[in-house]
Amino acid sequence: MASHTDSTDPAALPTPATQAGRDGLDALLAHPGKALIGLDFDGTLAPIVADPEQARAHPDAVPALAALAPKVAAVAVVTGRPPGVAVRHGGFAGVPGLEHLVVLGHYGAERWDAVTGSVTAPAPHPGVAAARAELPGLLDRVGAWQGTWIEEKGRAVAVHTRRASDPQAAFEALREPLTDLATRHGLVVEPGRMVLELRPPGMDKGVALLEYAREIGAGSVLYAGDDLGDLAAFTSVDKLRASGTPGVLVCSGSEEVTELRDRADLVVDGPSGVVRLLRALAERLP
Repeated sequence: MASHTDSTDPAALPTPATQAGRDGLDALLAHPGKALIGLDFDGTLAPIVADPEQARAHPDAVPALAALAPKVAAVAVVTGRPPGVAVRHGGFAGVPGLEHLVVLGHYGAERWDAVTGSVTAPAPHPGVAAARAELPGLLDRVGAWQGTWIEEKGRAVAVHTRRASDPQAAFEALREPLTDLATRHGLVVEPGRMVLELRPPGMDKGVALLEYAREIGAGSVLYAGDDLGDLAAFTSVDKLRASGTPGVLVCSGSEEVTELRDRADLVVDGPSGVVRLLRALAERLP
């Protein structure tokens, strides 16, 4: 298990609890121009809120990223959200210093590039619209509609239970019927923190991160996340390590997702801790 290593000195660069993490950080510091910084959005750059449409990046996130991004090969925000939504909620557009930033939205199916300000994307999977049309009836039949709500994500659709009177009970009641619905339409279910997302197979943060790291020839990778969907990205960093590319796994501290915390090299105090880490890295790099 990774120990909690946030420092009382906001400028201090924390030390990973594992040797692999320390090797990854050393490689990043030695050759920052080859480093890829990968970051989840919700729960990592932005605090978790009951309504995802109200989520906004931590107020110090963009300044920290603008200070760090010019010193590394790239910064990639890897999210299940549409990239345009992450860009708006993050405040990433038109910021000097963020020219090396990309948003890999919909788990990499769509990409926003800060240099061009444009989004590239393939055609959406037809199963998403079909599943979405059936969701209200399914929620009614299961009897789990009170307090649950559907989030439109373009290339995916999600059912949130955080506002339900018993969020965990609603989550468990919906897991099997939503999995059945997803299977019928050629989709998969991605569980998260009181949310079940239906999306096309082959889309996950691990695939997005690994493909982008290989695309830019990253010499080291740091990835920070907070939720079950980030486990795939952690696995991709492990694959890169096994093939000789050092990496650092950072958990944006969450008692709700112990699996991620236990696999991390470094645990920080949520988005504020991630921001302190980014700022400390920027200050250490030439």
